[in-house]
Amino acid sequence: MTSLGLGKFAYTKGLHDLGNGAYAWLQPDGGWGWSNAGLIVDGDESLLVDTLFDVPHTRAMLEAMRGAEPKAAAAIKTLVNTHHNGDHCYGNECCEGAEIIAHKLAAEAMRHEPPSMLAGFLDMAPELGELGDYLTKCFGAFDFKNVRQVLPTLTFEKEMTRQVGAKTVKLMHVGPAHTPGDVLAFVPEDKTVFTGDILFIEGHPIMWEGPVGNWIDACDKIMAMDVETVVPGHGPITDKRGVAALREYLVYIQKEARKRYDAGLSAFEAAKDIDMSDYDSWGDGERIAVNVATLYREFSGSDETPDAATLFGQMAELAKRKA
Repeated sequence: MTSLGLGKFAYTKGLHDLGNGAYAWLQPDGGWGWSNAGLIVDGDESLLVDTLFDVPHTRAMLEAMRGAEPKAAAAIKTLVNTHHNGDHCYGNECCEGAEIIAHKLAAEAMRHEPPSMLAGFLDMAPELGELGDYLTKCFGAFDFKNVRQVLPTLTFEKEMTRQVGAKTVKLMHVGPAHTPGDVLAFVPEDKTVFTGDILFIEGHPIMWEGPVGNWIDACDKIMAMDVETVVPGHGPITDKRGVAALREYLVYIQKEARKRYDAGLSAFEAAKDIDMSDYDSWGDGERIAVNVATLYREFSGSDETPDAATLFGQMAELAKRKA
């Protein structure tokens, strides 16, 4: 598959100057926990889009941002968390005193997924066999025990606008999709959008929440924007080609999962049966297990809470099979 990365921006770890006071912090390879973040600057003002999975990684990012923008990034006054997953908000404590904005549902979900939960999973990992090995591979590079959870100070439900100097930052709720509270941060003056985990580029997305139609609609919303630079939650900086590819993936798995649901296969049987060879170059292919499980809940109208341990066990099995 042709690279979806925008050629003028290398996919390397660190701070990337997008021009006109916009920056992206990238963390290859974009797999579990290796998320991106953004900085929007005008004059002496700035807004940070997302923190990282733990304090050391977030501090390193903020130090680089202060190096690039000594005045504007000296003290972050406004922070937006695009959703509740820890790799986008566990570093919030590093922005002491900042106004922290998130969608109402994201703020609620953060309370149910504290850093101590992931720390506990990793503590148990040695006793969990293949599942434990998989959890350690996914999350072992991060220090959750020394994270002090800092929650949003301001929430919204549909849209919110913030000014950064003369720039407008439009925050738009497009969830539930990846998670309940997914938010896009669109900067018209920079023709740039920071998508959070509405976009995984060159990696399989993971649909914890759904419905898939909302996620497809979110892609359409980005496609309709006047944007040239698209910063995903994971993976290289892209443009509308990356958005179209992710949309195509979602349409494909929806169609293929529906066929197998109607044929009576279980969700995990369907996940193993769907031909994903067109996406072999994308990372974390085992996430198809979660995506199909979420689609099956949607097809059946079930509001049953998914069992994370079972889903991670299925992903561990698929990852081992592919290795």
